[in-house]
Amino acid sequence: MPVELEVRGLRKLYGTGPNAVVAIDEMSFEVEAGEFLCIVGPSGCGKTTLLKCLSGLMPPTSGMAFFGGERIDGPPEALSLVFQDYSRSLLPWMTVWRNVTLPLLANGIGKSQRAARASQALEAVGLTDFRDHHPWQLSGGMQQRVAIARALAYQPRILLMDEPFASVDAQTRGDLEDLVLSVHATFGITVVFVTHDIDESVYLADRIVVLDRRPTRVKEIVSVTLPRPRDQAETRELADFAHLRGHVFRLIKGAQVDERPPLIG
Repeated sequence: MPVELEVRGLRKLYGTGPNAVVAIDEMSFEVEAGEFLCIVGPSGCGKTTLLKCLSGLMPPTSGMAFFGGERIDGPPEALSLVFQDYSRSLLPWMTVWRNVTLPLLANGIGKSQRAARASQALEAVGLTDFRDHHPWQLSGGMQQRVAIARALAYQPRILLMDEPFASVDAQTRGDLEDLVLSVHATFGITVVFVTHDIDESVYLADRIVVLDRRPTRVKEIVSVTLPRPRDQAETRELADFAHLRGHVFRLIKGAQVDERPPLIG
């Protein structure tokens, strides 16, 4: 498969001079088109900082990231980002429909095409009957579905997700994991999914990038060969799932953040 996203020697510092903090140090990896890649690492190791650099929201201090062969120097048009805090990413005074279509309107997409894309996206996340509701009328899991639908309506080639299920209960989390797997299979988009949950990374991913402690580097890239489609009960009962979970856990345990205060993200 062709490479969709490439990271070459990416480095990010906060501050300058002797007090500068190295958040990410000489990180390199590739993401193939259509791949589901998870990123895990110790708390405070800079996973969110990495995602901001990959989405073009924050420039790296040195090194480069490429999307579709083009250097990322701002948010790419064919990239969507889903944040952890859905309550802040949705506009509470707008209906679900208007939240989903707003980015399309801002990018000059015509009315009929906006309607077609939004309808398809809401159907994909199971919210067709809630198009006229407001976010505050929905549960947390449903609000995150709206955020995912908005990202899908944009028809991205790559979807970046920053711990999107961290704020929901365990049952809803499982439902949303299966939703994202369904979206990935249906639309064939590339997904880069940041999570602190080891089980989640093994359940979702084709490969897992395990990060070291700060200054963050790639500790190991773990291939996940569990059969698809995956099932919350059957997949997690597999011996290979337990083995992979244990392996990733040991990698992260060996890379625990030291006593220095962690960076945000």
